[in-house]
Amino acid sequence: MATPPAPQTPEQPATPVAPSEPAKKKSGLGKKILGVAVAIAIALFWRLGLPHLTGEAPVHAEAGDCVVVTGPDNDPKVDSTSCTEKVPDLYKVVKVIDNTFDIDKCEGVAEVALAQQLETDKFVLCMEPVKN
Repeated sequence: MATPPAPQTPEQPATPVAPSEPAKKKSGLGKKILGVAVAIAIALFWRLGLPHLTGEAPVHAEAGDCVVVTGPDNDPKVDSTSCTEKVPDLYKVVKVIDNTFDIDKCEGVAEVALAQQLETDKFVLCMEPVKN
């Protein structure tokens, strides 16, 4: 005659459990590379893209164009506009001198000079006020 199985106690599981494997750590290298790539993208957007989206990028006007100059002397904002606008601080660009910040090159050419930089281009706008 067969013997009945021994009753199980709550302390003993019905089936043996294999010891769980320790969780594998993910490589931190991938996260670091992703973090650096995101930081570079944000820096480039901040430096190159944001001024264009907010309209604060310098205007690279050409001779004959009219611009409105506003803001403080140490950080002027230049916006293109029609020469027929009746607004204060309206100037007509007489000459553009590329590859320099030397406003003295406008001496004898125009009454007002403004050095600007647009991305890697540097230039000076030589301007005359428009009388309305």
